[in-house]
Amino acid sequence: MKVLILFVAWCILFLLCWPVALIALLQLPLVWLLSLPLRLVGITIGAVFALLRAILFLPARLLGRRKDWCPA
Repeated sequence: MKVLILFVAWCILFLLCWPVALIALLQLPLVWLLSLPLRLVGITIGAVFALLRAILFLPARLLGRRKDWCPA
């Protein structure tokens, strides 16, 4: 669906101002290549946070939830 919306927006831009639409079409691969390292950094940071969360919650998962134990 996002691709269809992007294509329709590009067609409208092409009808309104075709030089800008062609420049945008030519710049799209360059922008995609520049955004790849940022995506990799985002994936890495997400994985590090998931690992930290798993390490912090490991004792609780090992102990489990006891239904017969009541603090009050």
